[in-house]
Amino acid sequence: MIMRPGQQQLLLPLNPVFLWGSLLVAFLINMLPLGRLPWRPDLLALVIVFWSVHQPARIGVGTAFVFGLLMDVQQSAMLGQHALVYSALAFLAIMMHRRLLWYPLFSQSLQVLPLFALAHVLALGVRMIGGGIFPGWGVLLAPIIEAALWPVASMLLLAPQRRAPEPDANRPL
Repeated sequence: MIMRPGQQQLLLPLNPVFLWGSLLVAFLINMLPLGRLPWRPDLLALVIVFWSVHQPARIGVGTAFVFGLLMDVQQSAMLGQHALVYSALAFLAIMMHRRLLWYPLFSQSLQVLPLFALAHVLALGVRMIGGGIFPGWGVLLAPIIEAALWPVASMLLLAPQRRAPEPDANRPL
């Protein structure tokens, strides 16, 4: 069997409850009143991109759009701002998911950095067209932080799917 270089072991099937639970937890973390810091990473965008790469048949543009509308309502932003950004992120992540999974984790984080940068530029453009003010140059740090969190998110979100390295009598797989 041919295995990708970055993946040394087979993964168990994904539990849909875990997938939707992780999206809900990321949404709830984004809802925390931590202030509107321009460099704060968007964890929901990170999780949407992650699941769009690893489970493109289950999480797609429609799911990203719905979560974007929920974020717009929660943050009292221009309706459709986050929906547009999350939909574009999901679309681009699905477009590159086959290629991205062949790279090791740290190379993957470099590959998703332009996605996150494009998302923040798109959100900034929509906000500025709608009459918003420029949040400052700290907004450039958010995509870098999100790309740096990619290996951590990969380890955490794939942990329930990892098989035991050596099966024994007590673990059938």
